[in-house]
Amino acid sequence: MIHSIRRQLLAGALLSLLSPLGGNDVISVGGGPEASAQTRTTSGRTRAAARQAPAENRSPSWTTTRSATDLTAALGRTLDGSVRSGSWGVMVVSITRGDTLFGRNAAVMMQPASTMKMYTAAVAFDRLGADHTFKTSVTHDGTVNGELLEGNLFLRGEGDPSLSPRYFPDERPMDRLARQVAARGIRRVTGNVVADASAFEDRLVPEGWQQRYLGAAYAARVSALSLNNNLVWVVVQPVGGQASVTLEPASTTTPVVSNVRMVAGSGGRITAVRQSDGSIRVNGSVGRSAPAQRYSLVVDDPPRFTGGALKAALQGAGVAVGGDVVLGTAPRDADALATVESPPLWQIVNAMNRESINIFAELLFRNAGRGQGQDQEGSAATALASLRDFMAEKAGTNPEEVFAADGSGLSVLNMLTARSMVQLLAYSHRAPWGPSFHASLPVAGVSETLRTRMRGAPAAGNLHAKTGTTNTVVSLGGYVTAKNGEVLAFAFMYNGADRWNARATMDAMGSTLAEFSR
Repeated sequence: MIHSIRRQLLAGALLSLLSPLGGNDVISVGGGPEASAQTRTTSGRTRAAARQAPAENRSPSWTTTRSATDLTAALGRTLDGSVRSGSWGVMVVSITRGDTLFGRNAAVMMQPASTMKMYTAAVAFDRLGADHTFKTSVTHDGTVNGELLEGNLFLRGEGDPSLSPRYFPDERPMDRLARQVAARGIRRVTGNVVADASAFEDRLVPEGWQQRYLGAAYAARVSALSLNNNLVWVVVQPVGGQASVTLEPASTTTPVVSNVRMVAGSGGRITAVRQSDGSIRVNGSVGRSAPAQRYSLVVDDPPRFTGGALKAALQGAGVAVGGDVVLGTAPRDADALATVESPPLWQIVNAMNRESINIFAELLFRNAGRGQGQDQEGSAATALASLRDFMAEKAGTNPEEVFAADGSGLSVLNMLTARSMVQLLAYSHRAPWGPSFHASLPVAGVSETLRTRMRGAPAAGNLHAKTGTTNTVVSLGGYVTAKNGEVLAFAFMYNGADRWNARATMDAMGSTLAEFSR
């Protein structure tokens, strides 16, 4: 399904992006560069861009307006000639009064970049509930005789984004599971550690992620059994006159081969390369007085790595496992031994939107696809179906205005309209989970990805919005309170190469909205 939809969408998107700028679109609202968890994101080029009048590099200024007509004119002037090339999709509505204040190409499909995460947050809240938690469990299929478990251990994941030191600062999640197993008196397991990631589809890399992304932390693999944002840290430090090389977290499926030598001083130069056999070869040098140095690598096979991390943790807890780490599915009637549970969903969404964490978005997107009963396979196809159903049923959106190949916005196949974004924002404002959604958005001039933007302008401390930035996409969507107290929802989307002028234009429009009254 996703392939046929994609072909239809791309054919239409090419025509849409070439449509002329201008004209207002009406809906009823009743019904800095982007930072990821570890590094900055980049993306591919847009497929087409509209012709626009050339613009000089300048910073457009915000405008104070006293009527809806004046606001429409002011926003139009700001957009006209704002960029040298590219295409705009813009919509502004008053949630308070229910009318459309501005629209330009609001029904044109455009790449959203990380503003896609707002859709992921909303459908996850709607399908799962703001207080939903994710469980990762260890079960077995054998018998326990004293200290001996005759059988296999199963490690089953539900796509929990929280299995990292951010949420487990005092005890690593696999260590906590291992401690619970050991607390039952088990000291030896005859069988395997079976890593069960069957809650999600097998595909680890979403469609539309470019090859050049795949070694970067912002493009970590996606699996129902994920650990540490699917990154492994190589830690190199001098210990007792020797170079110590360890992994955090340690995993029996990922051995380390160290060729690091000690040198004088506090410097060093390290390279860490994954080998075809799954090991990590670390070469270079480290100074005798050097601090610990940390290097991250993307985990290629998250289920196997996480299973190996549990096996290593069990060994550390005094539980010997006789078998290997294998992939499989836990029996429904397997006996439970240990469980770790995530914080509530709203806390995870808060981090995802404020820091634009791609792996969080991918895991939540697929969990939304599993349905309210969490009894379906989480996949790109089921997640898209769930999102479209939610947008149609709750936000009143034409589902053809929403296409998502992933939940983070990294896929170049994602296409949305500014109108759908405003409809999403309008519904989210009045939804039961609306306060959690609103609180997850960065604040202009104050927090996270908007911290350095709109400082000293009317939007500072007022405008709450999700950013989206790649090489050829700039987007901003969220809420701002006008000077007369009206709550406005807006979607600013730009596809093209002139992203710095586009960003400045969005900042100016945000403050113009903050200064609006009537």
